[in-house]
Amino acid sequence: MTNNALSPDAILEQALVLAQESSWEAFSLNELVALLDCSLSDIKQFYRSKDDMAEALFSRADDAMLNLASTEQYRNLPTDDKLFECIMVWFESLASYKPLVREILAYKLEPGHFHLQAHGITRISRTVQWFMEVADRKNTGFKRIVDEVAVTSSYLASFSLFLFDNSEQHAKTRDLLKILLKKIHQGHQLFSCSSVAKPASKNQTNFPETK
Repeated sequence: MTNNALSPDAILEQALVLAQESSWEAFSLNELVALLDCSLSDIKQFYRSKDDMAEALFSRADDAMLNLASTEQYRNLPTDDKLFECIMVWFESLASYKPLVREILAYKLEPGHFHLQAHGITRISRTVQWFMEVADRKNTGFKRIVDEVAVTSSYLASFSLFLFDNSEQHAKTRDLLKILLKKIHQGHQLFSCSSVAKPASKNQTNFPETK
């Protein structure tokens, strides 16, 4: 393959093919350059390592989720429904690669891979920020912080199930995510109710009344 024909997508596609034939850990960049008829230097122009390729796979999921926001049907949904849909689109874009994603995550979590784990935390945070934007979550202050933590927890819990979910159309993952997002909604309602409660008088004290 000539340099002009090389592209990040073409390289990633062939890397995924090789990884699916063996495993993410087992396939080598030398196999990849042989398949693409190029050099390691050509690969390095686009990807510095296999970890960069893994990041590109997750970025594809980000792109699929962001593209959802351009549809009129999606824009007309309530914010909680938007959040559900964009997270599920992110998951489903990775559905064909679930075994590889499990291998990638297992590799990142191996002892000694602190740099990959730190990068993974950044990746999670960045993806959640996109979820919040695409779902049009407009919370501010403390409520925004709580919302972000809750959404992150719901996303990770659902993702853990999704990676092993063989139910039709990932029904189990959908059910779990709906339950978790409903709890977030209920939590916001309780927070809103407590915020509008009548505050105590400034002159009120806790001292016992004198007789």
